[in-house]
Amino acid sequence: MSRRIAIVEDEPAIRDNYAEALRRHGYDVNAYADRASALSAFRVRLPDLALVDIGLANDPDGGFALTRDLRALSPTVPIIFLSARDSEFDIVAGLRLGADDYLTKDASIPQLAARIAALFRRADLASAPTAAEDIIERGPLTLDVKRLSARWNGTRVELTLTEFWIVHALARHPGHVRDRDQLMREADTVVDEGTITSHVKRIRRKFLALDPQFDRIETVYGAGYRWDPEA
Repeated sequence: MSRRIAIVEDEPAIRDNYAEALRRHGYDVNAYADRASALSAFRVRLPDLALVDIGLANDPDGGFALTRDLRALSPTVPIIFLSARDSEFDIVAGLRLGADDYLTKDASIPQLAARIAALFRRADLASAPTAAEDIIERGPLTLDVKRLSARWNGTRVELTLTEFWIVHALARHPGHVRDRDQLMREADTVVDEGTITSHVKRIRRKFLALDPQFDRIETVYGAGYRWDPEA
């Protein structure tokens, strides 16, 4: 069964170009020109992945609003921003809203397809047979690889796919420093250092919302991050 990708883009030529290219890669594509039509469709049936532009029609930040809407419907559906806007502010804002990735429109189709495939590979682990190593427990933290879920003191932490795999990469080897390249490799993503930093900040905020004393993710300046088992 083909994966269902939603493209939300207000420029017809760009929308059609991406839709045609992804269909050639074997995906089932639904395209939307605005936030309202996309959200209406998402409420009926969620896509397997969403590609979202930031500016939609007369709403310069419509894609941000749509991402908030989609995250309210599902904390785990992969979301990629695909925008002409390349400022650090927009990239950080998109990631803070829960996007898994952010690409500018000068990215090639092969690059986009590779990012999409990486997100689907991570999602596929949820359907793999359960094994002992699928459950990681580190004090109050429990990670379930099969269900891609994280719990802190028994309460679910709503992490995106990218956030889950970053936590997994850190918690799997407590006390060991993981640099940007190692986190990208283990989270199966390719981003710059600032993007990893934004993801880590967002992860911390989610844990702090459940536990104001949370301090397990330690920044090792100039080296990376580590999970502190004794915090």
